[in-house]
Amino acid sequence: MRTVLATSHTPTLDSGRARRTYGLTRALAAGGGVDFVYGAFGAASPDPAYASIPGVRLHRVERPRRPARAVTYLRARAGGVPEDFARGIWPGVASLTGELAGGDDARVVAEGPIAAAALLPYAKRHPAVYSAHNLESSFRHRLDDAGMSLAALERFERLLLERYAESWMVSPADMRGAAALAPTANLRLVPNVVDVAAIEPVPPRDGQRSALFLADLGYEPNRQALAFLLDSVMPALWEQAPDVRLVVAGKGSDSIGASDPRVEESGFVPDLWALYDAAGCAMVPLLEGGGSPLKFVEALAFAVPVVATAHAAAGLEVEAGVHYVEAEAAGTAFAAATLKALEPGLGNSLAAAGRELAERSYSIESLERRLAP
Repeated sequence: MRTVLATSHTPTLDSGRARRTYGLTRALAAGGGVDFVYGAFGAASPDPAYASIPGVRLHRVERPRRPARAVTYLRARAGGVPEDFARGIWPGVASLTGELAGGDDARVVAEGPIAAAALLPYAKRHPAVYSAHNLESSFRHRLDDAGMSLAALERFERLLLERYAESWMVSPADMRGAAALAPTANLRLVPNVVDVAAIEPVPPRDGQRSALFLADLGYEPNRQALAFLLDSVMPALWEQAPDVRLVVAGKGSDSIGASDPRVEESGFVPDLWALYDAAGCAMVPLLEGGGSPLKFVEALAFAVPVVATAHAAAGLEVEAGVHYVEAEAAGTAFAAATLKALEPGLGNSLAAAGRELAERSYSIESLERRLAP
């Protein structure tokens, strides 16, 4: 089945949400081709990886003039779209999506809440899919940043879930939350995936004494997780194992200003294999946020032992003690769990099971099977 996929941003690979879009595009393209409509915002051009996906045609929508944006904004606000989302709606994305869809001749997918808000009029007349990045109302920090009430965000999210013929949620936890918010919504589990087939697993760990925290620090829950590591976890860990290093990598990690020389600020690292190969374990210390963390899935695919909070694991079908080491969200407890994950005997067993799980449930091929008509 041909798909018309609409987003509000230029497609890149520089964040978890962007990489979800890429995995989804790959899976949909394998099932019949994709017309990818995007607003030219956030990056000068799409990541070159998109040009290499067979069956994908990219359609760029330029930024509209201020009068057109103002009219669209006012209509969206009148229709129940919160200000934070209404500002990002470009009328050209919706009109081109409808034109390419040709009525009901293609499956139309709105990727993310802004694109879904833009396509609300289309979804009222034709069956369409809302692909959620997360259950947005679970992000309490966003409410503070945007000056938005929880009630307003829940009303908006309920509108999307009820208006669209189907909504794709990234995790079982988000499925439950969406069902509670909109009991009549038609939901499907569409998890975050990585290109497992293209990832060569690292060799079994043999005593590496570094823990890797790889994240986009432009995302508030990741910044909170890093603060937890620096303020609580690592001081407790160094009391028992002063030789262990913390490697922080990803967007924004080259300027965190860590005071201890055992914290390596790596910044954006293009060669992820070398980064994971040098690590004794990967840390996913999320304390809030929704969805399923792609860095957790990625570490499983690289066959690196993972230590994570129960909150981080809640969005994945993983089992503590089988696929990862679970740690309480407290400094001493997380430190002790990290030292367990650094032990090759336990770590390598977890890593092997994690790689197998990634192949089975979090690969692009597994997502192709889920999305098959």
